[in-house]
Amino acid sequence: MVDFARSDADSGLESLLRLRLHRHGISVASQVEIPGVGRVDFVLGDCLIIEADGGTHDGPARHRDRVRDAAAMALGFVTLRLDYALIIHDWELVESAILAAVARNLHRSIAGLTW
Repeated sequence: MVDFARSDADSGLESLLRLRLHRHGISVASQVEIPGVGRVDFVLGDCLIIEADGGTHDGPARHRDRVRDAAAMALGFVTLRLDYALIIHDWELVESAILAAVARNLHRSIAGLTW
């Protein structure tokens, strides 16, 4: 576990999500800066953004997150926004959603996005 730990994780929630994806052989880029969107928690492939939202994403931050999601979509990205309760208490649903997105190639853009 210590060898797998990274200093660029913004939270323990992000580390847990990355570890669980790693068990499926899924690698993600962490803390990616996307012009016009800002820093996102993860990018899988070249166009699937995965956001692991803790308790600081309510109120005005909630609207700001939706604006970022719309800006990302306009650039060709798809965002899967997950909260603490989903990641911790409903992992099977999260896992199914991510694996289904990968099976449908939603993590790969036709244009081969670069950020």
